[in-house]
Amino acid sequence: MMQASTFSFRADEVFSEQTRAMATSLGLKSSDYIRQAVTEKNAQVMAHRIAALSRELAEEHLQINESLEGTLSDGID
Repeated sequence: MMQASTFSFRADEVFSEQTRAMATSLGLKSSDYIRQAVTEKNAQVMAHRIAALSRELAEEHLQINESLEGTLSDGID
């Protein structure tokens, strides 16, 4: 079973009221609504990080291939 921990943050009254209203409109507790929002944001940030790393690796791979391209025919007839 997962052990829960508590996050606490300060928000202005407008943010708090809007968040409670949106959660209620979806039939959720505010904590569940916020948990889902943070989970979605975490996934989005992770996807962006993975995409950036993938682009970096692709660029490195391209540079390596280009540097080796000229050596493919060296000494081979």
